[in-house]
Amino acid sequence: MSVLETRNLTKRFGDVTAVDGVSFAVEEGEVFGFLGPNGAGKSTTINVLLGYMSPTSGSASILGHDVETESRALRARTGVLPENVGVYDRLTGREHVASAIRIKDADDDPERLLARVGLDPDAWDRRAGGYSTGMAQRMALATALAGDPDLLVLDEPQSGLDPNGMQEIRDVVLEEAADGTTVFFSSHILPEVEAVSDRVGVMRAGEMAAVDDIDALRERWTDDTVVRATVADPPVRPEALADLDGVSDVAVEGDRVTLSCRTPRAKGRAVAALERTVGVADFEVEEGSLEDTFTALTGGADAGETTATTRADDPEVSA
Repeated sequence: MSVLETRNLTKRFGDVTAVDGVSFAVEEGEVFGFLGPNGAGKSTTINVLLGYMSPTSGSASILGHDVETESRALRARTGVLPENVGVYDRLTGREHVASAIRIKDADDDPERLLARVGLDPDAWDRRAGGYSTGMAQRMALATALAGDPDLLVLDEPQSGLDPNGMQEIRDVVLEEAADGTTVFFSSHILPEVEAVSDRVGVMRAGEMAAVDDIDALRERWTDDTVVRATVADPPVRPEALADLDGVSDVAVEGDRVTLSCRTPRAKGRAVAALERTVGVADFEVEEGSLEDTFTALTGGADAGETTATTRADDPEVSA
């Protein structure tokens, strides 16, 4: 069942086409990573999906509700963590979450939600106007979780978080998915997307460049996987390995064997063949990363910023 679906979704601003005929679907219970360089149309797509702006043409639905005409119904079943978190300066963290619970007509415990996202209990009853970016991000995630939503839309959820905070966000995403919640996860921090996503969609110049699971995209868009093995009983016959389906290159130096594999299955076959014939004392695998795939799909646009793990100008603080 598709929880989120777009059909030829298009959004124009005057002569500028920000989103151009985008079609994709997100299935129930999956974590879908949504990627794209700056200016690709990713934020516009998200704003249309959330009903914040109307499409020029095409359509989109969430949980069976049209995003343009039934936005109120879909919001009741959707939790949203926006890219730019806004807070009410005079309200405490506890009051923010309690308000979200009331709006969803739910019976959650604000303290349980705040504890789950890792916000320090000392901050629960402090005014949110004094929160750091990371603290506000945790609080906003707690509000998104209110009412046990069927769909979570997380736009740059690690913004301002330190590595521990990122790990906690990752844990929440995986826990929600395990519980059947569908997660639409947009981020510039590609290792985090790779760690949690079942599939990813990559936008480029307003269009969807690719939608698939990460292994399939890696196989199609990145260089071969390299396997380096130390064998237990040399010598090794290179020709025996080169004949394996999917193995493109073999190099042998003493007890060290290096193989280039075009597919994940070829990697497994090569290691199994070594184990059968000469034994494997140790091996390591160097695979193309999601960052490599992203760069190949987008022509390198903004690739440098995708490797950041924190924003150095606004680190999370616990005080």
